[in-house]
Amino acid sequence: MERLVYFKDVVTLKLDAEKCVGCGMCLEVCPHAVFELENKKVWIINRDACMECGACAQNCPVEALSVEVGEGCAVAILNEMLGRECTCGSECC
Repeated sequence: MERLVYFKDVVTLKLDAEKCVGCGMCLEVCPHAVFELENKKVWIINRDACMECGACAQNCPVEALSVEVGEGCAVAILNEMLGRECTCGSECC
């Protein structure tokens, strides 16, 4: 199955590679294989596959990752597609 891509270039995921200690926790918790471990550091290899769940940032022991969970209208569009109510509070819904 092809990897899911939600929206191009809208993800808030950020990595501070200097802080990364290569523990691999983000690899363990990411549901969409956004990360890869190479040379004892984690790298973002598929940013657009990130669904902004925040599990990576929440489990990073050195706060090398950050993401604004459920940020922007992407959440509203996905919720609408799933038949859920708008939760973003903007007029885009």
